[in-house]
Amino acid sequence: MHISFLIHNAYGIGGTIRTTYNLAGTLAEQHDVEIVSVFRHRDEPVFAPSGKVRLRHLVDLRKGSPGYEGDDPEYERPATVFPATEGRYKQYSALTDRRIADHLRGLDCDVVVGTRPGLNVHIAQQARRGIARVGQEHLTLSTHSSPLKLTLRTHYPRLDAVTTVTEADAATYRKLMRLPGVRVEAVPNSIPAPVVTPADSTGKWVVAAGRLAPAKRYDVLIRAFGKVVAERPDWRLRIYGGGAEKAKLRALIDKLGLYNHVFLMGPANPLDPEWVKGSIGAVTSSLESFGMTIVEAMRCGLPVVATDCPHGPAEIIDNGVDGLLVPVGKTDAIAAGLLKLIEDDELRRRMGRAALENSARFDPAEIAGRYENLFAGLTGRGALRDSLHRTRGALLSGALRTKDAVRPALRRVRAA
Repeated sequence: MHISFLIHNAYGIGGTIRTTYNLAGTLAEQHDVEIVSVFRHRDEPVFAPSGKVRLRHLVDLRKGSPGYEGDDPEYERPATVFPATEGRYKQYSALTDRRIADHLRGLDCDVVVGTRPGLNVHIAQQARRGIARVGQEHLTLSTHSSPLKLTLRTHYPRLDAVTTVTEADAATYRKLMRLPGVRVEAVPNSIPAPVVTPADSTGKWVVAAGRLAPAKRYDVLIRAFGKVVAERPDWRLRIYGGGAEKAKLRALIDKLGLYNHVFLMGPANPLDPEWVKGSIGAVTSSLESFGMTIVEAMRCGLPVVATDCPHGPAEIIDNGVDGLLVPVGKTDAIAAGLLKLIEDDELRRRMGRAALENSARFDPAEIAGRYENLFAGLTGRGALRDSLHRTRGALLSGALRTKDAVRPALRRVRAA
């Protein structure tokens, strides 16, 4: 099977990029796989792709490179296909519209997979007939603006499948988006087993990781850890990541007098060697689309204390078995969860072993197998898929609006 992924920028750093490389590399063991990056802004990608995965780009933004296209007149004109309701819209242009369209219309593969809403819209409109069209959603429907939801409701019916990273979000898509004939499947992100020895639960460190953004609520974690320090001053907290909240969080640490107990470590790649230095992971987000850092910590043998926020933590953590779920934004509850594991060495070790065992279900081989089953089901639909696309397109264009017109069309689809 020939599988082509379309991604915003495969040369950067981020959860979507990392999980795309994980999935593509595993699928490439059995299939012909490529990753096509809309943009390229550096010579080498941060995450090295598997040697079996082909990587190419559509627009070169490397200043000083022979292929630099940032001064192309088309790059200065706004995009008309990539939706203006999408968060990355300002980075797209008439040049990207044309390059993506040329790529999709000339694509010779079995399955094309988009990795963000705007690219999924391109695929829905421009991928050649006969190719299975899959749109991945790495965020949640609830985080999309109302105008973007309307855009997706218009174009997603032309896809063959939409994948979400949680069952909760898949249920929301099925209920609210009205996508007849489109398979909506929950397939979580994959996290490979670390190459380092798992944590032994002896290090007196709590570890958190992620961008320093308001949704991560590191301010709540820092305040909660202040309560931990009052009981157990021998424990410390490391927070890995960069972002706009750094100065604000540094000021809070100083205000609470925690400068000897809470450390902003900056970004780290890879993170596995840092996870295993700790004994407990902490996630205090108000919203998670999945929770990759939870799985990363668990794969390193750490039980995680996480807020029970939408949508991912409760689908990852077995509360009381391999981690603890606590209420969102409740400083006392977070502190109590951390202290429960800090004060009980045997409980912490037992949960760490369970976390290591249970998180194996997110191994890339497991997740790739689920995608293989999905792709095989889609590519086997052949003529029916083409018939559905034609009918959906007619419905969207307004040609089939009345019951008298819809019924014959549905009969033709059923016959196919």
